[in-house]
Amino acid sequence: MAGRDIPEDHLDGYARILAEVCATGRRLTRDELESRRAVGERAAEEGCSLRHLVRAHLSTTRAACSELAPGSLDRVLAVVEQVIDALAEGHERAQLLAVRQEEAARREFIDDLLHGRSAPGHLAERAERFGLLLSHTHAVAVAEGPQSYDDAHPAVRSVESALIGRFGNRRILLTTKDGRLICVAPADQDDVLMYFAKQAHAATQGGRVAIGRPQPGAGGVVHSYEEALNALDLAERMNLDDPVLRAADLLVFPVLTRDRQAMADLVLSALGPLQQARGGAQLMLDTLAAYFDSGCNAAEAARRLSLSVRAFTYRLERIQQLTGSSPADPVHRYTLQTAVIGARLLDWPARDL
Repeated sequence: MAGRDIPEDHLDGYARILAEVCATGRRLTRDELESRRAVGERAAEEGCSLRHLVRAHLSTTRAACSELAPGSLDRVLAVVEQVIDALAEGHERAQLLAVRQEEAARREFIDDLLHGRSAPGHLAERAERFGLLLSHTHAVAVAEGPQSYDDAHPAVRSVESALIGRFGNRRILLTTKDGRLICVAPADQDDVLMYFAKQAHAATQGGRVAIGRPQPGAGGVVHSYEEALNALDLAERMNLDDPVLRAADLLVFPVLTRDRQAMADLVLSALGPLQQARGGAQLMLDTLAAYFDSGCNAAEAARRLSLSVRAFTYRLERIQQLTGSSPADPVHRYTLQTAVIGARLLDWPARDL
């Protein structure tokens, strides 16, 4: 109820309380204060504004003043002060409860959406309440940074304000999950996801963002979300520098590890002898990675590793001696580079294969 009319039961007992307290000079009892809090809470639940509720009580006070004993103004003001404070407390209590219930419902929906734990039909019905039409195709972007983020974090509020300011009331869902920022947007609104990536990268002080491929339906959100998470994990293992990653650009890596045992055999066969090197296999593995990442440019790779070109060239020669494969040879290079990628994906030599 948003109008000015206040139900009569919201004023029940108030005139009597006013008369008794003003006649005796006592303060309101605990039960009397709680009755006003209950009125404030009930009014909030029914849609009555606090302003109109207070106005109704002040009107009742003014009408009752003519019947009160002369000189009771101070007592009247004391009663009104206590009553308004109790009304406000009850009204705020109801509002806070409503907000918490809405937050709980939203969090439950997000958990179900990102894990596919609810029937598609029921999930689609709930999604409309939060601005999504799951009959459409969606893509999910996930951002992570040095901290763990929740919905109240300043970084999240900053990204949310930027998105609303730029795109207004589009069907976008911005939330957090497991300490990461998440944006779900229709697949035909790639500009939204890229803008989210830009803002999240800045708000998380250089964090990384991954964007899953567009997928249809409620289950598509789950798949796109999982692709984004996998892309972030892959970027960590592969030491990828790009601040924004697209799962579609990284499909070759899951293909390489689809047969894990075959990849493990390749890594041990091609790179296993490097364990005999002084300093261990990891040093030589980093050397090969820098060489391949720099386009097989020895001078650039040496700079990346803070080595002289001569020292770097010596390492390449040592790798050839140990493995029998030359990184400079096109045929050998393909085998070695694939093995280096496999070693990164399988976390070798830190983990046994």
